[in-house]
Amino acid sequence: MKESARTVVLGERELAIGFRLVGLKDVIEVTEATAAKEFQRVMGSGEFGLVIASQSIRLQLTEAQRAHADASLRPLVVFVPTPSGAYDVEGIDALAKRVLGVSLSVPT
Repeated sequence: MKESARTVVLGERELAIGFRLVGLKDVIEVTEATAAKEFQRVMGSGEFGLVIASQSIRLQLTEAQRAHADASLRPLVVFVPTPSGAYDVEGIDALAKRVLGVSLSVPT
């Protein structure tokens, strides 16, 4: 099976518009009602190497789905802040540890 290098974006209208403006073609606009279903479909499709999803989608996922997304390397899943509202931002140290298994922290 050929590995995919395609990127897909899942998010609210504002996020979807922003990524379309920078030239991404695989952009799926979701609502609170469709977010978890679309995320699961994309994760299981095998079509994408990178999934960029709105932080609000993470809140719609089950604990098992969140754990799968956090552990997944293919596709790699990155949650980005929502266009409005509160959000958690994963630091570069945490991202490197999750994706690469390497700690960027310098021992003191």
